[in-house]
Amino acid sequence: MNFADIRFWGILAVSLLAILMIRVVVVKVIRPDPGHYDRAALAIMGLVLLGCVSLLSLGIFAAVSVTTYLGLHFILKIDSSLKRRGRWLWLLIPLQLSPLLFYKYGGFLGNEILGLKSHSFTNVIIPVGISFYTFQLISFAVDTLKRSQPLPSPLNTLNFAGFFPQIVAGPIERREALLPQLEKFRFRWDKKAIEIGLTWIILGLFFKRCLADNLALTPLVHSGTNPFLVWLDTLMFGFRIYFDFCGYSLMALGVAYCLGIKLTLNFRSPYCSSNIADFWRRWHVTLSTWFRDYVYFPLGGSRVGFWAANLLIVFVISGIWHGAGWNFLIWGGLHGLFLLVYRLPVKVSLPRVAAFLLTHVCVFLAWLCFYETDTGELFRKLGLLLNPASYDGFALRAFFSACLSPNGLDIFGILGMIACVISLEMWSLRKRGEPYRFLRTRGAAVILIFLTVVLSPISNNDFIYFAF
Repeated sequence: MNFADIRFWGILAVSLLAILMIRVVVVKVIRPDPGHYDRAALAIMGLVLLGCVSLLSLGIFAAVSVTTYLGLHFILKIDSSLKRRGRWLWLLIPLQLSPLLFYKYGGFLGNEILGLKSHSFTNVIIPVGISFYTFQLISFAVDTLKRSQPLPSPLNTLNFAGFFPQIVAGPIERREALLPQLEKFRFRWDKKAIEIGLTWIILGLFFKRCLADNLALTPLVHSGTNPFLVWLDTLMFGFRIYFDFCGYSLMALGVAYCLGIKLTLNFRSPYCSSNIADFWRRWHVTLSTWFRDYVYFPLGGSRVGFWAANLLIVFVISGIWHGAGWNFLIWGGLHGLFLLVYRLPVKVSLPRVAAFLLTHVCVFLAWLCFYETDTGELFRKLGLLLNPASYDGFALRAFFSACLSPNGLDIFGILGMIACVISLEMWSLRKRGEPYRFLRTRGAAVILIFLTVVLSPISNNDFIYFAF
């Protein structure tokens, strides 16, 4: 479900029209419960849209969803003890995780960990959204068993697991936040909700098509020997992944809002953060809180003496969640170390600007570990960036020469636009305390539509997080 692809909107429009037409006939002839019809139609539409992306993705989603529901139904039926029900999770969660482990980590576990050097996983395609809906269903299973919550109907469970705006790239919603809304779902024309939803969709499309896609299609001079160019490449990637992933999340939020469903705002202007802890309160919010509630707290959180180890474990797992590679593990470990340093008892008070700059140097340094998949090249570039002697006059002259090239001028034009966007994000937080507020006014929407139409590249890239 690529929200930046016109085909998605065409399929969605046709699906909604078909639902409306069938509804008129069905209600007159069969006279079912209108709410039940709407929920069934929503579920079918979600399955159709996922099937249009990939039949493999549809099949794996169905397998994980059915395994979760039947597993919970079986456990609740045979075991009435709340304490013993929790132990069943040791069996159910591995079953839920098995497709994810096979498709996403099979090659890495076999070749890198076990040293098999097998080519069996070379052409394995990762089903879209598998990391997101698997984690959402794991939290659903934990909450159902450990909090003694009733098992919803199969239809409501299917809608919770497969609500189409967020199934392929989040946000990872909780049972208590999303399920009650879906249980009362109706297709309604709510003008105010649609207006609000459209502002999120417009902003998300601008982030994706105008900023992220242009960053992806306008490379500078990729260099492993010039530290200034490595920093620039890393800066471009860090902004690209933000505007790409945030753009999808905002569009998912907007589509859901038009349907009367409120999703979690998954990004809250993370590049406005002045410390690393605040960055993680604003970046991929639902994943961060998922790891906090279902990994960090069960390990003991900060209440135990080995809290530092718990923190590192969480971030290493978070890194592995993003991809099967040593670079992702290093990326997670680095962020864990940054947070440990931030939480040291000895505090160093920095001016706000210095704290802001230090935070972003750490964040963008870690982004190098995210996109550089060759471990040897990664360590060489990290050594280059951390070596003061590499920042010599020759490297600086080569950097300016690259910046004055046609591609370089294009890049700095995009970076200038990004600086304006980040400034508006900061202004929204300071003046209104609401992320993206001044980017969602009617006047801003008109400007963003114009910029998106004029500046969007012809080619259309998939969202980065579809690979996760």
